[in-house]
Amino acid sequence: MPLYLIKENNTVTQVKPSPYNKERDVQKLFEANLEDLLDVRFIASEFTTGDRQRGRIDTLGLDKDGYPTIIEFKKSNKENIINQGLFYLDWLVDHRGDFTLIAQKACGSGVKIDWSRPRVILIAESFSEYDKYAVNRIGTNIELWTYRKYGDSLLYLDSLFVAASQPTKGTSVLIPNEPETQNLPGEDEVTIYTIDDHTQNKSQEIISIFEQLREGILGLAEEGEIIEKTNKNYIGYKHGKNFCEVHLQTKTIQIWLDISTTEIDDPSHLVRDVSKIGHHGTGNSEIRLSDANEIDSVMHLIDQSFRLTL
Repeated sequence: MPLYLIKENNTVTQVKPSPYNKERDVQKLFEANLEDLLDVRFIASEFTTGDRQRGRIDTLGLDKDGYPTIIEFKKSNKENIINQGLFYLDWLVDHRGDFTLIAQKACGSGVKIDWSRPRVILIAESFSEYDKYAVNRIGTNIELWTYRKYGDSLLYLDSLFVAASQPTKGTSVLIPNEPETQNLPGEDEVTIYTIDDHTQNKSQEIISIFEQLREGILGLAEEGEIIEKTNKNYIGYKHGKNFCEVHLQTKTIQIWLDISTTEIDDPSHLVRDVSKIGHHGTGNSEIRLSDANEIDSVMHLIDQSFRLTL
């Protein structure tokens, strides 16, 4: 994609791509800015997987929804990055205890980890059509991201492929324990939550408002570009990064936006700052919706959070 700099006299100059010479330079840039670029908290770099499954994971992280995340960097699309990602994902699932310990060391003992959807993010300047086909057929949480550096100070980042499939209702995932992790309580079975779980026992009025809201959120981009993921506490929406989380209650819908209250244009005064209050969503700007007539006003706010991901 060509990039142009607009000058004061309304003329443009093309900014030429300037590739990194070393893969490690790309890794250092991302690890120093992991939350801004990928919405992932940094856990560890160049993590050795041990003697039985020998390998070295470029970057380990924990995303804002609490999902363990593996990040691998490659300069060339000729390298077998997908098989490598699957190999490390297998290690991660088999060594939850190891990951939990280093996550607690990096983020504190109270860190929450959701094992229902561990992620693998593969980052390269480009991927082949075979790569895109392969991850689509694999059907697991492997993501393809491309980057390009322009000049000395511009970075372009794009989510080329992010799996958007939702599990069927009532699905549980059984993950075998290694001997050293058998004493970790509550980790043998991971429940995967669905939209039906969140609408269960809610009034028809709240469900109707949510369906209209959901249609508006997913309609902010082309089909498949916005990813909808559910966990125990909320339904999250992301476009590369989280921009909105929704929690259905008996008489109202709570919405959290990943945009500061100081940045948002809120003419109807619907937003409150919950950055210092306990709440479920990853965003700190909260809205409560209980009237279908307010959906347009709420979508005006959600759209602003979404545009921060473009």
